[in-house]
Amino acid sequence: MANHPPSVLDVSTEAWRLVAGIAAVLTLASLSGQVLRIVVARSEPHALIDNLNKRINSWWVIAIIVGLALLGGSGGVTLLFALASLAALREFVTTEVPARCPRALLLSACLIIVPLQYLLVWHGSYLAYTTFIPSLVFVGLPLLGQLSGNAEEFLSRTRTLRHGLLLCVFCVSHVPALLTLHVGGDPARAGWLLVFLLLIAQISDVLQYLWGKLAGQYPIAPKLSPSKTVEGTVGGIASASMLGAGLSSLTPFTTVEAALISLLITLLGFAGGLAMSAVKRRRGIKDWGKLIPGHGGVLDRLDSLILPAPVFYYVLRYGWAD
Repeated sequence: MANHPPSVLDVSTEAWRLVAGIAAVLTLASLSGQVLRIVVARSEPHALIDNLNKRINSWWVIAIIVGLALLGGSGGVTLLFALASLAALREFVTTEVPARCPRALLLSACLIIVPLQYLLVWHGSYLAYTTFIPSLVFVGLPLLGQLSGNAEEFLSRTRTLRHGLLLCVFCVSHVPALLTLHVGGDPARAGWLLVFLLLIAQISDVLQYLWGKLAGQYPIAPKLSPSKTVEGTVGGIASASMLGAGLSSLTPFTTVEAALISLLITLLGFAGGLAMSAVKRRRGIKDWGKLIPGHGGVLDRLDSLILPAPVFYYVLRYGWAD
């Protein structure tokens, strides 16, 4: 079994600065939200301001949960994303109306396939966790369909489950898989790379939202996501990329490399979010769920990681890993 450090982050000067920076941003956001509630909304119900404050409160909870998982080491991080994948897969499959996936297969996916995928990741079995779900989706389930005697109907009924396993489980599992990489001979470096990915992907989402509210005029994809604007998208991606350049000291990247990789993460995050918005629009839903106040479901927060996570993992594995 792979050796796992008790914590994936070292308590360094950069660590405390990062924690202080995140806490300061969230504190400022909370204070700003309360000022807006009192001054603008006059303590009365206000859809936009109330939603903003819900988002901020949820970010506090998310930040604390992720922080505790990081302190718990690779086991804590793997468990957190396994639970997130379970919730996301359930949202993805059950929001299809009418629900066509056989209940027994969905239960099998949640109770067997998802835990097994994350056990393989935690164990560090690279060949196993990178081929298990793709083999199941592209070979195993089609073969089961042939054995059922009605392959076409079976594949039609399991299409959403197969897509969900690839997007919500396989792709997302590459986030904790980052902890299996050895970069620069520093055991804590992989933990900081995971933090780097999460920060850039999620902050890009937040900044796109803020830029869109402040300066957004022209919708970038009105038929798929009417709330996304050209100004919000460009402003958010550019700002997050500059932030990534500023965090280069946490990574093995130069400042220019960090900026370019951040740009790649944000562009892929935008593409992934837009693709998932298209799925939601086709199903006639606004959010994937209601678990996270102000944000929607778990998948509404993970959609910006679906494409960046595996790409970032393989860029690191073949570009910087020892």
